Order: sequence, then structure tokens, then C-alpha cells
Amino acid sequence: MKSFVSSIICLLLLSSSFSQQQAFTLQDSLRGSITPERAWWDLLFYDLDVSVNPEEKYIEGTNLIRYKVLDENQLMQIDLQEPLRITMVQQEGKPLSFTSKGFAHFIELEEKQQIGDIGEIEISYAGTPKEAVNAPWDGGFSWKKDKNGKHFIATSCQGLGASVWWPNKDHMYDEVDSMAIRVTVPKDLVAVANGRLKNKEETSTTTTFDWYVTNPINNYGVNINIGDYVHFEDAYQGEKGELDLSYYVLRDNVEKAKKQFEQVPLMLNAFEHWFGPYPFYEDSFKLVEVPYLGMEHQSSITYGNGYQNGYLGVDLSGTGWGLKFDFIIIHESGHEWFANNITYKDIADMWIHEGFTAYSENLYLDYNYGTKASEEYVLGTRRRIQNDRPIIGPYGVNKAGSSDMYYKGANILHTLRQLLEDDEKWRQILRGLNSRFYHQTVTTGEIENYLSEKTGIDLTAFFEQYLRTTQIPVLEYRISDDSITYRYTNIVSDFDMPVRIFLGEKEHWLFPEEDWKTEQVENANQLVFDPNIYVLPMARVE
Repeated sequence: MKSFVSSIICLLLLSSSFSQQQAFTLQDSLRGSITPERAWWDLLFYDLDVSVNPEEKYIEGTNLIRYKVLDENQLMQIDLQEPLRITMVQQEGKPLSFTSKGFAHFIELEEKQQIGDIGEIEISYAGTPKEAVNAPWDGGFSWKKDKNGKHFIATSCQGLGASVWWPNKDHMYDEVDSMAIRVTVPKDLVAVANGRLKNKEETSTTTTFDWYVTNPINNYGVNINIGDYVHFEDAYQGEKGELDLSYYVLRDNVEKAKKQFEQVPLMLNAFEHWFGPYPFYEDSFKLVEVPYLGMEHQSSITYGNGYQNGYLGVDLSGTGWGLKFDFIIIHESGHEWFANNITYKDIADMWIHEGFTAYSENLYLDYNYGTKASEEYVLGTRRRIQNDRPIIGPYGVNKAGSSDMYYKGANILHTLRQLLEDDEKWRQILRGLNSRFYHQTVTTGEIENYLSEKTGIDLTAFFEQYLRTTQIPVLEYRISDDSITYRYTNIVSDFDMPVRIFLGEKEHWLFPEEDWKTEQVENANQLVFDPNIYVLPMARVE
């Protein structure tokens, strides 16, 4: 128990330090940090078996966890959130004891854990899981019924944590290498999970659906969806061969789905062009109808956008281009590259998921409608940026940064594209990201370093400015006859991003810094700033 007590003391000190600035708790630290009881073992395999009783809103099941020993330790942290409870923990058929600190449960292993060993534990659990109030933002189980009175159920848990409905190592840094998911439901319902359906077993009252995920998967990407589903299929000829497209929709919506889901190949064309091959050919691509808006569950994208374009019929950019595509199909599928293939280690870096994926919306437009459409769209989304707090959140406490991670993130990346002036180079950089960090968990620092390396630009101050402050660079300037005088204000140290301007028909670059500069230019009175670069030009009158 010594290591357990030591880690609790460390985490209490950590929580106390954080709480001087924000009200974080010990539970936040146990949930959000790589504790000693997590660090010593590498997650290899989950075998999750869960039975769902819709009438009682009750679940019970087991999760077998296979792991590799990285360091000697006898105490393992597993997470499961109330009101669910662990009913038994076993290793090699022997019950194990455990202690609990809120949602974190510390299991005492009896066998000596030696480096390199492969071990397994099995956790049995049961209860009435937290019900989602406003899925997917407030996660848990969504217990609904379709218009025919059939049960219509789904899980969602990003941020809140997968431990809201099943026991696991609930931290993003360590993805399981592969996973089996068995779901038992009443016989008149269909259960859909991640990966491929391997088997189906029926009794007089229930059906068990046996799904298998071949690729690494993050915890919140695991989901189960239950309903009176009709299944139909298609195929996509992609960069890695034939990709199975599999769709599960409510019985009454089949014809609408067949029409709306024609956007899937258009999406795959665009994203394989920009980002490289779909990362999960082995596990197929699925869209699954759910009773909430949607979520990026790996190889099992959930869909609830009402079979209409836009975001519930609304163009988030205000330009008209947002009504050219179904937001949920495009955005949530974009997460297969940025969230499921490349996954943040800590939710503080959630912008890696949401910034790149919001940016994927205008790359979809770029591929299918042209660069002008994509520029208008991403610039239109700037009106949604609040600059209320930094995009990057505090580390180690399961806390994301500002929701500006979406469209400020997209505009940051759009700006970076302009600085390169070479779209093919930019495309290869985006594809390279998905190759370099294929099926990996990453930090913002790793992404920053990669982009600096591949662009050939030191982006240290660029990312410091846009990710870690709420300041948007202000470009002050004044014009006289045949010259322009200019400088940056509202910037971090060493910020010197160039700015493109147009003088009549001529393109020209300025290189502002903190100090005033003056340049002789022709047609100064015709100066127009390129809005694609995310700065705030401000004419100075003296």
C-alpha cells in the first residue's frame, strides 16, 4: 500500500497547487494524470462483455484486461464511475481485493509483477449507469425510444470518460492494441459497436453481437448503439484497396439514409487526398444512427443530424457553403484522422482533435468546390471565435481548453497554409502527420515540432501566440503616398509572422515586428490586406 499512499500525497499536493488557480480536486488529478498505478503497465487487450437491460436502464458485464509489465508494482488503477460498481476482480481465477478513491479503484495484485510479463485481470461490474442529459456534451447512456416505441440507446463519453459505462484504464495516453466487444440485448434489437461483427448468438429472449476491433482504439472512441436497426452496405475503392462502408439506421429512415450517405465517398475522396489513407481499413467504416447529434467513435461514427445538410440545418460559417455538406458526416468522419488515428495524450491538447477536424470541413470544400469556397467558409467561421481563454488547457487534471479550439484552430491552420504558398507541400505535410504519428498518442509539442520541421519555419512564437494566449496580433499601419509604415502589437516575444498584402494587382509580403518599419511601395493607396492570414489590421491615424 506504500506506493498508493505516496501517490495520493503527491496528487493532493498537485491538486492543491492547481486549486490556487482553478478549483481542481484530487479526483481530477486521479482521472487526468498518469499516476504510478497506471504508469507501470502497458495496455494490450480488452475483452468487454456487457448485457443491457433497456427496461430497467441497467447493465452488467465483465472486462478482461491484458497487460504487459513495464516496471515492478503490485497496485493497479482501474476506473469506473458511480453509480456503477465493481462486483468482483479476479486474476487466474483468484479474487483480488481493492480500495477506492471516488472513481479510481486500486487493485492489489498478489502475484509478483516482473518486467516483461504478460498478465490478465477480469473485472465484473453492474449497475445503472449515468444517464446523458445532453449527449454528447454531457455523456453517459442515452435511453430513448424511436417513434415506433422501440428502444433507441447509445453511449457517449468524451471528456467525462469511458469509465462512465465500463471499467478500464481511463487515460488517453495508453491506447489498447485491439479489443473485443460483446453486447447482449433483447432479441428484437440490434447492437452495433466498433470494428467488425464477427458473430451473433441468439437465445429465446436475447441476441449477443460479437464485435472485434483490430486496430488500437482510444477509450472514448469505444461505443455501443442499440436500436431497431436496418443494415445496408457499400464499398469504396481507396488508397489501400476496397474499404467496406457499413450503415445502421432506424427502420423508417433507410431511404433517407441511402440518399444522404452518398456524401461518404465524397468525404473519403477529399480526406484521403489531404490526409492519406483512411486509418482503419481493417475495421471498416460505419455510420450508425443515434438519438443525439453525433460523435467520432472509431470505425463507428454516430449520426443524428436529421438527414440534412449543415449543422442541424444551419450553416455555421454564415456563407452558404456550410449547407453544401452534412456537418456530422464530414466533421465526425474527419476525426478518424485527427482523434482516432492521431490522439491527444492529455485532453488539455484537445485542439489537435478539434482544430484539425474543423479545418477538415473547409478542406472538404476545397476538394469538392474549390479553394475560394474553402477560404470563404473558414473565414466565415471566425465570427464564432470568442478568445475567452487559451486553446490549450491545464495538464494532468482532465481539463480541455477553450472551445475556440474548433474554429480558431481551423483558422490557425488555414493561416499556416498561406505562409507556405505551396499547396502541394501543405498537403504532403498533412499526409505526413498521419503517417509519422500513425495510431499514436501525441502531445502538442510533438505536433508543433513536426510542423516546424516540415515547413522549414520556426513556429515556436506562432503557436505560443495562437494556442497559449487569447491575443490576436494587431498590425498597426499608416500609408503615405508611396510608402507603408507598420508594426505588430498585442504579440508574444519574437512573433514575426509575415503578412500578405495586395497593391492593385500585385502581391506583396510584409514582415512586421514589434518595432516600426517603413517600406517604399507602389500604389500604396490601393493596399488590401489578405484576410486569409489571421491578424487584425488597424490603420493608425496621427
